Amino acid sequence: MTRRLPPLSALRPFEAAARLESFSRAAEELHLTHGAVSHQVRALEEHLGTPLFARHGKRVALTAAGRTFAERVRAALEEIANASEGLRARRDDRLTVSVLPSFASRWLMPRLIRFMDANPGIEVNVIASTALADFRAEEVDVAIRFGTGPWPPLVCELFLDDEYFPVGSPKMGRKRPKTPRDMIKLGIIREDRDYWKQWFDKAGVPIEEAREARGPTFNDSTYALQAAARGEGIALARRSIVYEDLERGALVRLFDITVPSKQRYWFVSPKETAATNKVKVFRDWVRAEIAASPMRPLAQGRAKT
Repeated sequence: MTRRLPPLSALRPFEAAARLESFSRAAEELHLTHGAVSHQVRALEEHLGTPLFARHGKRVALTAAGRTFAERVRAALEEIANASEGLRARRDDRLTVSVLPSFASRWLMPRLIRFMDANPGIEVNVIASTALADFRAEEVDVAIRFGTGPWPPLVCELFLDDEYFPVGSPKMGRKRPKTPRDMIKLGIIREDRDYWKQWFDKAGVPIEEAREARGPTFNDSTYALQAAARGEGIALARRSIVYEDLERGALVRLFDITVPSKQRYWFVSPKETAATNKVKVFRDWVRAEIAASPMRPLAQGRAKT
């Protein structure tokens, strides 16, 4: 702004003193000292070049200029307060969730309509990204993250364990592997988070043999599962995101051997949003959806900071 503004820090003390016609009562209302209110009002008068109060010992009374200025200041502060309340109301009605693309596309999005139907007063905004959530810049209320956790000083609540097993295309036909060693010839699809060594160890296949398997590497499980469904190799899938693909026959599970994941699913929130009703409602809904599905049972987690 090109025009010179008065000291903004003095406007609230002045408005309170003008409304109450008392520096002491204004100080009590604003949790300031009498001297602090008097100093702020004096600075405002010096800026304006005119007295706003007539002082009679410990008593003060508005001057004509002070009364006119107080009315304008009060109206301006009320306008700011109304704008702030409007933004806060929209913020309270808007739930921003950050989630990994694989969990978003294969678990959350097919079910989200049920959450919206049950909570019509909450507007949901989903940010699907492998990047860490920027809670302040993106105004994220809660993130669903797959990792070892927790991540202080954020509030972190464990809610789901997971495990891995191999899946492939239902179109393999006679090429479907009969033993874990047979998968090596079909190609192995890898991810940045790779549990193939642990799985082959458990299956009794020497890792030296497993390293001979060729195949693409992806940074997200969604792409790995899509490649497996197209017959481009065998993927090691997480139970949490592959269940529906198995149910509708897009993928088939190849062996009963599983390896537990070191990473688990967490709700992650800043302290200021973790206890809000909209975040609590969303956490409770996710837990209920998981409990009602044949996925791996809920983890017995507690909130951690």
